[in-house]
Amino acid sequence: MTTVTTLPRSELLRRATELGPVLRSNAQASEERRQLSDEALEALGGSGLLRMRVPRRYGGYESDMRTVAEVLAELARGDGSAAWTASVWMISSWMVGLFPDSVRDEVFADPDVRISGILSPGAMAAPTDGGYLVSGKWSFNTGCQQSDWNVNAAVRPTPDGQFEPVMVLIPMSDLHVIDDWHTVGMRGSGSVTTVCQDLFVPEDRVLPVGPVIFGMHPMQQDPATPMWRAPFMPVACTTVGSVAYGLAEAAKDAFLERLPGSKITYTDYTEQSAAPLTHLQISSATVGVDEAGYHVRRTADLIDDKAASGEQWSLEERARARLDLGATCLRAKEVVDVLANASGGTSLYNSVPIQRIERDIKALNLHAIMHPDTNYELYGRIACGLEPNTQYI
Repeated sequence: MTTVTTLPRSELLRRATELGPVLRSNAQASEERRQLSDEALEALGGSGLLRMRVPRRYGGYESDMRTVAEVLAELARGDGSAAWTASVWMISSWMVGLFPDSVRDEVFADPDVRISGILSPGAMAAPTDGGYLVSGKWSFNTGCQQSDWNVNAAVRPTPDGQFEPVMVLIPMSDLHVIDDWHTVGMRGSGSVTTVCQDLFVPEDRVLPVGPVIFGMHPMQQDPATPMWRAPFMPVACTTVGSVAYGLAEAAKDAFLERLPGSKITYTDYTEQSAAPLTHLQISSATVGVDEAGYHVRRTADLIDDKAASGEQWSLEERARARLDLGATCLRAKEVVDVLANASGGTSLYNSVPIQRIERDIKALNLHAIMHPDTNYELYGRIACGLEPNTQYI
C-alpha cells in the first residue's frame, strides 16, 4: 500500500518511538493529575504528530490511515491515556476538516491546535437567527481541558417534526467543565463532563453528521484529498482500535522487562523464565498481539485502498470495521489478562506499569463503540440479512 502523507511514515513512527520513554515516565503523574502531565502534553504537541489529520493547506500532514494507526499504537506502548487522548484529537481534527473554509481558517490557523470531541448527541440545537442555541451535557469528553475547541454531537429539529444529529463546534472557553473524572482506567485522559445552556453557535459551525457517517461529505472543501474519502465510523474505529492494540504491545513489553530475575514464590522456580507455564503465557500473548494488530491493519488498509480507488463501501464492509474493532479490543484484553495474571503480587504497586495497562484496556473494552459483544452482534445481524440496529456504522 502506497503511503499518503506529507511526512514519511518512517519519520512519524520515529517521532512516536522517541516519545515512548517520555510518556512512560509521565504516566503515573498523568494518572494522579487525571489529565496529561505538562511534560507529556508538551512532548506530544512538540512532536507534530497531532498534525496527522489536519488539512495540508494549513500545515497538516494528511496522513493515511495505516500511518495513523501505527503511530497511535506506538504511543500506546508508552501510555494508554496519552495515546487515547491523541486519538480523540486526531479524530476531531478529521471531523473539523469537513467544515467550511471560514471555520477551518480560524481553527487551523495553528496547525498544532487541539480539538476534542464527542460523538454521542448530548445536547439540543434550537434554531435562532444566524445559527443555533445549544443546551446540553457531554460526558467522557476526553482531553477537553487541554483543548482549544470542542466538536460535539447534538440534535436539531427537522421540518417534519423529527430530529437529526449534527456536530457543533464550540470554543472550549464557552463550555463549563464538571470535574467528575474519578475512574480506575484511562485516568490520565481527563475525560470530564462539559455543559452549556443556550449557547449561541453560528450556522457555519454546525455540520450534519448523518452524511458524514455514510461517507458523503457535502461540505468537503478538498474533494481530491484521500483522507476524507471514507465513512466516519471505519476511520474512528481504526483510530481508537490502534490504542487497544498498542496496549497489548505495552503489556508484553512490561512483562518481559520485569521477567529477568523474577521467581515464582513458594515454588522451586528461582527463575520465572524457566517455567514451562511462562513459556506458554508468552507465546499465547504473542499470538494475541499479532491478532490484534491484524484486525487494526486490515481495516486501515481497506480505508486507504478505497480512498485511492474511489470505490464505495458496502454495508458489510462498514460492519466489518466495527467487527475488527471488537476483535482488536477482545484480543488485546486477553493478552493483558494473561500477562497481568503472570506478573505476581509485586505488580500491584503503582510503579509497575502492567497494573495500569490492565485497567486501561478494561476501560476501552467497556466503551460503547468498542465493546466486543456489541460489535460482534452488529456484524452478525448484517451477516444474517437483518438491518443494523444502529446508525453508527
